[in-house]
Amino acid sequence: MNHDFASSLTLIAPELVLTGAGLILLVWAAFFGDRHATGISIAAVAALAAAAALTSLAPADGGDIFAGLASSDAFSTFAHVLIYFAAAVAIIIAPRFFRAHTPGGHGLMRAEYPILIVFAALGMGLMVSATDLMTLYVGLEMNSLAAYVLASFIRTDTRSAEAGLKYFVLGALASGILLYGMSLLYGFSGTTGFAGIAAAMDADFSGGLVFGLVFVLAGLAFKISAVPFHMWTPDVYEGAPTPVTAFFASAPKVAAMALTVRVCIEAFGPTTFDWQQIVIFLALASTILGAVGAIGQRNIKRLLAYSSINNVGFALVGLAAGSQAGVAATMSYMAVYVVMTLGSFLCVLQLRDANGAYVEDIARMAGLGKARPGLVAALAIFMFSLAGIPPLFGFWPKFLVFDAAVRADLLPLAAIAAVSSVISAFYYLKVIKTMYFDEAGDDAPDWDRASHPVESGLIGFTAAIVSPLGYLAIPALAFVSGNAALALFP
Repeated sequence: MNHDFASSLTLIAPELVLTGAGLILLVWAAFFGDRHATGISIAAVAALAAAAALTSLAPADGGDIFAGLASSDAFSTFAHVLIYFAAAVAIIIAPRFFRAHTPGGHGLMRAEYPILIVFAALGMGLMVSATDLMTLYVGLEMNSLAAYVLASFIRTDTRSAEAGLKYFVLGALASGILLYGMSLLYGFSGTTGFAGIAAAMDADFSGGLVFGLVFVLAGLAFKISAVPFHMWTPDVYEGAPTPVTAFFASAPKVAAMALTVRVCIEAFGPTTFDWQQIVIFLALASTILGAVGAIGQRNIKRLLAYSSINNVGFALVGLAAGSQAGVAATMSYMAVYVVMTLGSFLCVLQLRDANGAYVEDIARMAGLGKARPGLVAALAIFMFSLAGIPPLFGFWPKFLVFDAAVRADLLPLAAIAAVSSVISAFYYLKVIKTMYFDEAGDDAPDWDRASHPVESGLIGFTAAIVSPLGYLAIPALAFVSGNAALALFP
């Protein structure tokens, strides 16, 4: 075994751990079935924790993997840790939800669920490390194939089956668009490596490369659910099981955003002005539609879907700056966004009546502030933070992306995004107003007041991060996000 190959195996140790764990857990589930779902879930979380530890211990600039197919650097490390954290939380919060969807509520969680999460995390790890179009596509499809199954995981629920079908059909369309763009880039540059594509664009940015750039960005925009490729998001978020929706709104968003950033900076770097126009449009359209589209929503999961679209637009504002500070702001935004989103969906998982049925209709949450004051206080913290209202920590990443845009002479973009942020605050406040000030109607549920230590602990942890206490983490967050951005600007 030569030195380069051995070094590459060391650098992809997290992916090797997840691959081995996924295969072992698959055999475990095949032999023992759902009776061992709890043990399989614990093992899956342990594998994700081990992968995160190995990623954190890797050299800050490990270098190329397998002759340039991927890269181990501070940027990929930052994204890996966020992905593995979100994936682990999605596994931890699942058992109680799935038990409620079995006859009598006494069933076991399916053993396949944590395995699918592990393989999805493996695909996302490849995505954020990819420096070649082939690696990019393999990682993206590995994540997508697991996601299609997860969306339709409750086979007896028509909403879940519909969500999986919609996600699959539109995902296949986006995959075809992305593949066509990749074929154009390869045909006109003669290589699939990001460095080679950048060199070809620097030498001669011909029409074929222009179309390749547009199609690739369109395919990636679907994965981050940026407007106008957002149409799947509200339906899939509403129909998918809530733990799966929490997963979709966090880990894949980080992976797709990190991949988009790497492609724009490393592969399309010499044509910054050209891709910048596309990203500015995606950012404006996403922030505006995400703000306006959520106003009339009655389902809390659909409202959070539009919130996700809105927040992707804000993250793209940082990327549109095309600068090191802009990339650092985008990655900081995604870190805080993951915590806010997971906290919000953890609160949604607590919205159960005494019979164990989940309540998603916002109007039926009237009077919840009196029945579950602690839960409503936590959800209010997350809503205010998603709106970017100071002094909550959600304000800070929005300030960073707006500041990066202004420094890049994109003042109109920052101004319009700021106005849409004010609009989006309306529907967040509407949810809080309903829970605290509206009187409960005749159909108001008898709320489940049982304590769930694991979920309550996670809610407390995430709420503490997005509270004003989060500002204490600014130096550490600035350091790691700055190093991540520096890795793309040698």
